[in-house]
Amino acid sequence: MHRRRRTALSVLAATLVAAPLLSACGNQAHPGAAAVVGGERIEVSAVQAQAADVRSAQESSPQAVQLVNKSGQLNRAKLHGLIFSRILDRAAEDAGVTVTRKEIQEMRLANRAQYGGEEQLRAMMLQQRWVAPDQIDADMRQEVQLPKLAEALGADLGTPAGQQVVGEALTKASKALDIDVNPRFGTWDDQKMQLGNYSAPWISQVTTFAPQDPQAGA
Repeated sequence: MHRRRRTALSVLAATLVAAPLLSACGNQAHPGAAAVVGGERIEVSAVQAQAADVRSAQESSPQAVQLVNKSGQLNRAKLHGLIFSRILDRAAEDAGVTVTRKEIQEMRLANRAQYGGEEQLRAMMLQQRWVAPDQIDADMRQEVQLPKLAEALGADLGTPAGQQVVGEALTKASKALDIDVNPRFGTWDDQKMQLGNYSAPWISQVTTFAPQDPQAGA
């Protein structure tokens, strides 16, 4: 079970790997919005609030200085996560996939057991994925959602072919949402599923849904 969760997480993480941008778009017509996704605004204030929650948790940690120093792109990371969650929601909806509160809690309990308790889980999420305690359930939702999407598509996330199928579904959903990002945060690439040159430090280069330069994001 642990291996299956790690595999799903690595595939989800692969969509966040930094690589050169292929396209550009602007958000001049949407003042105050960090991005517009599917016609719905993601406010700059919402991004800043999520980042502030993480900063507050970091500053309460014994490793505060180290955590803060390693998360210089926190606002961009949070916007990236908000955009990706909507893409995953759209792909799941298109495939007829739903996620229940019970499934989210079961995933959290499984991760809690894997990492040795709630305190250890919170520490890991904060340090490795820049997720504050009150943001963990949203992250767990994606851990449930992605494997269910793959299953609905008849794809095996443990294989390159299966990853390709899921990647195509995510790209299709991303394009359908017509994502428009405020230039201060960068631009969104539908194919590589990434925001600007944002590179999450906890993600290693792995096989992803589209061919990428192995040196990208280095």
